[in-house]
Amino acid sequence: MKNHKLTTLLVIIMIIFSCKEEKNSHLSSVLDNSGFDNSNIDSTKNPCTDFDSFANGNWKKKNPLPATESRWGAFEILDRDNKVKLQNIIDSISRLPNLIPGSESQQIADFYRSYMDTVTIEKTGLSSLDKYFEQIDHIKNYTQWINVSAELEKLGVPTFISYKVEADSHNNRMNILYLGQGGLTLGDKSYYDLNEPKSAALKDKLIRHIDTMHKSTGFEGGSPGATIYELEQNIARLQLSSLMLRDQIKTYNKMPVEELSRVAPQFSWDVFLKAKGINTQTVVVEDRAYMSNLTTLLHKTPLATLKLYARWQLLSHFAPYLSQKYSNPHFAFFGTVMTGQKEQKGRRDMAIKESEKALGMPLGKLFVQKYFLKQDKQKISEMIENVRWVYHQRIDSLSWMSNSTKASAHHKLKEMTFKIGYPEKWPDYSGISIQPLRLIDNIISVAIFHHNENINKIDRPVDKNEWHATPQTVDAFYDQYTNSACFPAGILQPPFYNHKADDAINYGAIIAAIGHEITHAFDDRGSRFDASGNLSNWWTATDRRNFENLTKQYIDYFNRIEGQPGLHINGQLTISENIADLGGLTLAYHALKRSYDKKKQPAPINGFTWQQRFFLGWAQMWHGNISPEALRNELQTNPHVPFRFRINGPLAQLQEFKQAWNCYEKDSANLLNAKEIQIW
Repeated sequence: MKNHKLTTLLVIIMIIFSCKEEKNSHLSSVLDNSGFDNSNIDSTKNPCTDFDSFANGNWKKKNPLPATESRWGAFEILDRDNKVKLQNIIDSISRLPNLIPGSESQQIADFYRSYMDTVTIEKTGLSSLDKYFEQIDHIKNYTQWINVSAELEKLGVPTFISYKVEADSHNNRMNILYLGQGGLTLGDKSYYDLNEPKSAALKDKLIRHIDTMHKSTGFEGGSPGATIYELEQNIARLQLSSLMLRDQIKTYNKMPVEELSRVAPQFSWDVFLKAKGINTQTVVVEDRAYMSNLTTLLHKTPLATLKLYARWQLLSHFAPYLSQKYSNPHFAFFGTVMTGQKEQKGRRDMAIKESEKALGMPLGKLFVQKYFLKQDKQKISEMIENVRWVYHQRIDSLSWMSNSTKASAHHKLKEMTFKIGYPEKWPDYSGISIQPLRLIDNIISVAIFHHNENINKIDRPVDKNEWHATPQTVDAFYDQYTNSACFPAGILQPPFYNHKADDAINYGAIIAAIGHEITHAFDDRGSRFDASGNLSNWWTATDRRNFENLTKQYIDYFNRIEGQPGLHINGQLTISENIADLGGLTLAYHALKRSYDKKKQPAPINGFTWQQRFFLGWAQMWHGNISPEALRNELQTNPHVPFRFRINGPLAQLQEFKQAWNCYEKDSANLLNAKEIQIW
């Protein structure tokens, strides 16, 4: 124990006093203490017509989409800068002599080295997966296929039945096993709709990709791609759409495990669960019809096809970690065809990304020790309370909500808790065995560790203090089961939060993001959960109808927006995030106004009033470029609308925006064409 502590201390000292120069593109681009780079503005554009083009027009010209990226904006740039910091940490650890086996430092250093050891990776080829391919080859019947598929899923290999372990939405004190759909190579059933021309073209490319990958393994047997695609297409027809999956009531089907055999009798559930190491009496099934129809279809499918599918999923899942013979075509399809990336990232960049994915929490511990100021945690806490106070006032002012529902809303808001920066208790990763020069074994060790960690939570109390994101993550989250919001240290940096910047810029960015997460507690989904985090109706029937009428108007508003020629935004799929954006902006603006009410109004900076700077902060947070392929993917499957629509979309609803920029109806500007909708 003393040796472990000494090693950790040496690591921290080396990181803190490391002299390695680090890049930070955002910090260097901020030209003054306002926190906004005015050179990004395209003054030839009308802010009332297209605020994104006005605020970010020159930024987009100066920051074309890198060949290695499918989307490039404030989030991606800050994530890159955070990874430079992680590289500094990893390099510092790697220079330490005699790392103790099993220590976090040894795990980090050896995982990174195993990824960088391309000589061994190229030499090993596919042999590190031989035993798993042999398991598939030795399958003699349907039950054995079920057993092997479940075993492979422990390694992260997808199958048609997905699982997760989280709080029971009707009893959030206890974790429960959820079973749902999965296993499609293209990820979402919408890609298998051949009535859409681009999906038909994608089908041919996927079939060729599967054939190419199998040919590389020495497979001989016609076109495995056509066989696998046909199976997946048949499965896709049985699955719920992304929109249907949003229905938390219809997708909650709690039952005893024994009932699975009545819902889907042609499937050996005891074999499936035992192979995963799961021992439970109760399960929540996402869709009874899917389980019944899926297992009937699988039972009728030739065993040779099922084995072929299992081989494909194993090969595809591990392809990024194999020799270039497999990793290059994998990237060509999933990187270039699917998202528009022209080039792969450099090996070091990929090694950092994979090290973070595998050992994110141990790296996060070192990240916050060097890069996160404790005073920022206190400052963010104060800002949160300011937003919470404003939300209470907004609830009181609602004309469409009765006093009884308002009382419940106040209670839920009061009970909400916040996780800022990093966890108070760090998880123990000592059970992960990491070895030098054995990348696939390391990937598998991490997967099995997290699988076991996950299933060990089944039927046990929920840990409401657990973090589901690493501290260096550039994002924020709301958890409906614990009624809590999480703001990792990774996002509490410029351009989202800059303690040296003008308040208006900070409020337009990080405080709007905080307001966004708080509003998720009251969006179309979060509003169905009570203050304790249980799925429960705390609304009167009339209030719920009023709320749904407002959300319907907002859905219709976004449905009219064409995101790409011939492809509109799906207002219903994106409604939760759109409500949260509108609420976050509204709360942040009035929280900022409240902070100014007790002191002298600030003077303009660079010719912009504080009201205008607030909206510039919002635009700066969401500026970005995106490939056509990634844009199409987002419009079809993502519950968030793409960059420019997150900026422009909610602004049309805000009288405060129109007043700030002197927008008048006579301008006939696009942002003024919508009827203003106020929800929260």
